[in-house]
Amino acid sequence: MTAGILAIDFGGTRTRVGWYSNVLELITREESLSHTEEPINAVIDRIIQLAQKVVPDCEVPSAIGICAPGPQAYTGYIRYAHTLPTWDNIPLAQRISAAFSNAPTFMENDANLAALAEYQFGAAQGADPALYLTVSTGIGGGAIIGGQLFTGWRGLAIEPGHIKFPAKDGKIYSLEALASGTGIGRLAWEKLAASNTPSSLRQIDTVDGKAVGEAAMQGDALALEVITEAGRWLGLGLVAMVHLFNPQVIVIGGSVVNLGELIFAPARQTLAELLIDPLFNHENLLKVAALGDDVCLTGAAIHAQKMLAS
Repeated sequence: MTAGILAIDFGGTRTRVGWYSNVLELITREESLSHTEEPINAVIDRIIQLAQKVVPDCEVPSAIGICAPGPQAYTGYIRYAHTLPTWDNIPLAQRISAAFSNAPTFMENDANLAALAEYQFGAAQGADPALYLTVSTGIGGGAIIGGQLFTGWRGLAIEPGHIKFPAKDGKIYSLEALASGTGIGRLAWEKLAASNTPSSLRQIDTVDGKAVGEAAMQGDALALEVITEAGRWLGLGLVAMVHLFNPQVIVIGGSVVNLGELIFAPARQTLAELLIDPLFNHENLLKVAALGDDVCLTGAAIHAQKMLAS
């Protein structure tokens, strides 16, 4: 019997690990906090210890898939990851492979693997081209074109969070600064400082994206204004991507999707207003991600299987 696949989803906040059969059935999983504030070697040791809990005794994985942050994750090294600013040229894939008898190990960017998972098992099944956006603390993305993960010349393609826009104050902002959870918190702070509009947000110490979203869902007028503005900016980013890729579907995941139509309605309105041809648009162009918290874990298993076969 062929050994299974070890999948690891390493993020700045949480680490998830799973043992998959060779038909990509999840057999067992574990997760824990990543504690990335600790020394790097301690963090990697904790990932390995967590992974050892799901690998059956006396088995060596047929392959290991790792989902990791940073645009160059495909190299096996963590570089330029905004969520891990102190991790500079860290050979994560090599360290994990060595802990499991040098099993073949394949690492890739988290949003790319989420795109792969949603295409194979989630909301993008049967759609091609398919785009995936994660809108959470930041904004990332991935694309499936011709049934394959599209990563560009040097593996750096599909970074929608870094599309740039001029704002009313004359400054240039990234989409991430305007429509992510972090951006929503920033927009709220600016509106609170610039007006005397009554808002429940004035009663709390930490005005972040989560707090603004909760206030908006309770009908807070200022919070609703912020979410609508963020939705319009998100729509502008989507307009750019639709004009470039003409996707059949755009799947959106991440914590911001919990806002539902509060943020999707202005995004859809912006698409309808600004796309140059109505054929770019259709009723089901935007979909909410289907695979939940394990989307990157599943993507890591799929990626490992595909890379091993190739």
